Amino acid sequence: MGPAHAQPAAQAATAASQAPISKGNHAALQQVAQFGHQVTGVTVAENGRTFVNFPRWTEDSAVSVAEVMADGSLKPYPDAEWNAWRNVKRDEISPQDHWVCVQSVVADGRGNLWVIDPAAPGNDGLVPDGAKLVRIDLKTNRVAQVIRFDQNVAIPGSYLNDMRFSRDGRYAYLTDSGQRGALVVVDLSNGNARRVLDGHPSTQPEKGVVVTTDGKPVRYPDGRKVLFAADGIALSSDGAWLYYKALTGNTLYRIQTRVLESGGLAGQDVSGSVQNFGNIGPTDGLWIGRGTETLYLTSMQDNAIKARDLAQGATGTLRTIVQDARLRWPDTFSQGPDGSLYVTTSRIQDSAFFNKDAPPALPTQLWKFKLPR
Repeated sequence: MGPAHAQPAAQAATAASQAPISKGNHAALQQVAQFGHQVTGVTVAENGRTFVNFPRWTEDSAVSVAEVMADGSLKPYPDAEWNAWRNVKRDEISPQDHWVCVQSVVADGRGNLWVIDPAAPGNDGLVPDGAKLVRIDLKTNRVAQVIRFDQNVAIPGSYLNDMRFSRDGRYAYLTDSGQRGALVVVDLSNGNARRVLDGHPSTQPEKGVVVTTDGKPVRYPDGRKVLFAADGIALSSDGAWLYYKALTGNTLYRIQTRVLESGGLAGQDVSGSVQNFGNIGPTDGLWIGRGTETLYLTSMQDNAIKARDLAQGATGTLRTIVQDARLRWPDTFSQGPDGSLYVTTSRIQDSAFFNKDAPPALPTQLWKFKLPR
């Protein structure tokens, strides 16, 4: 495809950056920071420190994990050395103790920042010994624990995506949005991990679902449609239920966390405990508001953040919280100490994955907004 194909994406991005907030919004966006690279994850720690990450999807990013400073600048985190790995130097720098292709950062509310490194730059296969879950002590800014995933967990074609933590801090639950979707349950005390619902319909792309943005299907240059497996994940306020879904899918599912921690981690079939919790359309990020039964979701098909009252059950209706042209593929949520929701815009539909002549690096943003009362 020639420049004529890339131009509409560039024009759309420019229009999005200049567009006013849509009329009728219930919440107003505030830009926290702008980046020169494609951002995905964001997390805000209990003391207000904010962290983001930049996966190596279409470029050999110089920074993988960073703290967002008060002036919007980035500080490589936990230090420059952990950010020193490069695709072009993969034989010179060890993947075990450097960021390879980070997808998600999550503060656990217990003084730690956890980082998922699926170690699959360009979604083009795993870097051997690179897949890991890393805990950083926010007081010392030092790596305190590294859980390495072997090929029984980070299987060929996997892409570990996002995570949540049990209320007692003993377990982590991860999604795998790769070629064969799954959940991963991790015992954080000893690093034992197990793929759960591996290949189950609830973790796979749904047949017949086509992800659209700008009123047209999102397709690779060769015409293939987007097929992303288990991606969004959210934990109920009481910690009893884990909600999840495939990005290329309409259906929200849930399963009790006690089932994951007992039967799932022991290798038992827990598929009988999966509950269909209704249709919410293709989505990326999920978040359950602190102390509420409200599920927030990123609706990349219409540049919006939506919400659903989980107390209404599987038939609950969606409502729009904010819709804005600048929310170009809203991606990942976090909630700040003041209750504000933070969300990244990763502009996936504008990337070189789907636009042959797009630049490898895209400007992306971090936003926040107050939740309506």
